[in-house]
Amino acid sequence: MNGDVPVATRSRYDVPMQTDLKDKVVLITGASGGIGQATARAFAEEDSTLALHYNTNAQAAENLCNEIGGNAIALRADLTKEADVDAMYDRIVQKSGRIDAIVVNAGTWTTGHTPVHEMSLKQWREIIDADLTSAFLTCRGFLRHLQDQPRDSASIVLVGSTAGIYGEEGDADYAAAKSGMIYGLMLSLKNELVRLAPRGRVNSVCPGWVDTPSTESARMKPGMIDRATATMALKKIATAEDCANAIVFLSSDRLAGHLTGVILPVSGGMEGRLIHPPTHTLT
Repeated sequence: MNGDVPVATRSRYDVPMQTDLKDKVVLITGASGGIGQATARAFAEEDSTLALHYNTNAQAAENLCNEIGGNAIALRADLTKEADVDAMYDRIVQKSGRIDAIVVNAGTWTTGHTPVHEMSLKQWREIIDADLTSAFLTCRGFLRHLQDQPRDSASIVLVGSTAGIYGEEGDADYAAAKSGMIYGLMLSLKNELVRLAPRGRVNSVCPGWVDTPSTESARMKPGMIDRATATMALKKIATAEDCANAIVFLSSDRLAGHLTGVILPVSGGMEGRLIHPPTHTLT
């Protein structure tokens, strides 16, 4: 046996968890950002074949492709434009033959806090398009692919936000877009997807504050961390890897095969927003 533990006596805890994501073709939108990069690395550890979307940060996407290696490809698209989304899917199918799962991660938010009575219609429309319309077009493209190539299972993971659950003072545009994604869109999609893939699943991961470059300026404001963690049991900011692990879990038919329509907060047990902080106010 060369020192190996006999199969008959091997504990089930000696066998590593299997996701069955090996060779699955996975599209990750917004792959050049903090959560997107961590998610790509997590799927790469499962030997998935990756299509890494970006819009403006080509260098980060190309660097990530080179780091991951294998069959990973970087794809540029403005996800608010139908033609760009269609071309992105066409290229993935030409390269890999199929798409098994998508992670709808692309999105943005404004760094300033603008109350509704001061918010311009232009800002509202830009955020709704960037965060909700882009999700609609990305999901629609995937469902059309499944219509062309029927199969038993498929997975969509939408990356929402705790802002979509609890609201976000000064960011109603972002909160409304994320809420529309994780409630109206997801809960409708889960019932539509099974018409095309009987075991298809749609779930959402909702991060709270995450330690990424895009949130650094907001996190550095005096009192922000205390306020953000004031209702959290785990009084800490999430890492991008925390989010990536949850996304991989929900994407796995083996690990989450009977989960659909689930909103999974990655927020340290957050219970809501602290409206009247006792010691700090934002400036």
